[in-house]
Amino acid sequence: MGRNKEQPIFTTRAHVFQIDPSTKKNWVPASKQAVTVSYFYDSTRNSYRIISVDGAKVIINSTITPNMTFTKTSQKFGQWADSRANTVFGLGFPSEQQLTKFAEKFQEVKEAAKLARDRSQEKIETSSNHSQESGRETPSSTRASSVNGTDDEKASHSGPAEAHLKSENDKLKIALAQSSSNVKKWETELQTLRESNARLTTALQESAASIEHWKKQFSACKEENDQLRSKVAERTHGRAASSSLLPPPLLFLLGFCCFVFDFIFEREVDGERGLRQPLPSAHSGQGSSKGRGSAGGLVLPHRAKLPAS
Repeated sequence: MGRNKEQPIFTTRAHVFQIDPSTKKNWVPASKQAVTVSYFYDSTRNSYRIISVDGAKVIINSTITPNMTFTKTSQKFGQWADSRANTVFGLGFPSEQQLTKFAEKFQEVKEAAKLARDRSQEKIETSSNHSQESGRETPSSTRASSVNGTDDEKASHSGPAEAHLKSENDKLKIALAQSSSNVKKWETELQTLRESNARLTTALQESAASIEHWKKQFSACKEENDQLRSKVAERTHGRAASSSLLPPPLLFLLGFCCFVFDFIFEREVDGERGLRQPLPSAHSGQGSSKGRGSAGGLVLPHRAKLPAS
């Protein structure tokens, strides 16, 4: 590679990927871990390269041409197509800042490669014109023929080179179109996911609001139920208290009535006991005759007196 002739002008670390050659869609890791990726300038060839080595294996050796384009496909991932290597390289960076620096350096190197190509073409044209003028000044026909032969050889060599560049350009356009279509597809999927997340968030907020509403309704109903229970308990207790407690005058009157009732009841009981006593035996005959003569029946005795209390 002529590494001793090349000088690194920018170095970073990233995960290297290559496009799957069979599907042209999936990425295949070229390194198991992050490796060093550097821009090199070859002063002998006046060219710029991106080189990355994983141990003893060269995983990137891409010569930058003015037709190349570095595309950012996400915040930490970028890619470019190399038509000479017939592949697409992808780099995954630890941060968006490192990706931005690499993309800016890619643009700078691309402009430098374009200037170098323009200068080399100017040198070729100048040398060609100078050789043609010197050929005209030389009288020898053999030298003129040799110069013309050299120009013909250059023209013959420039034809395949232009065809090769054109084919590379076409391949690059195809790879860029595929990359752009993939980017659009990913953007569409991302937008769909964002809309779905927005709908789910709205539904979750509505559900939370509904839950809060029903919690308030439940609290209000529970509070109203407690109030009704308290009122029922107070009324029940009030009725019991009003039925058990009487004013003092009524209590006195009730006690007096009970006393009078007991007194009358005792007198009635004692009177019934006196009626059941037998008549005296000594005066049984006289009493019976007198009774029969005077009243024509039994003579009732007087009631016995109540014992002194």
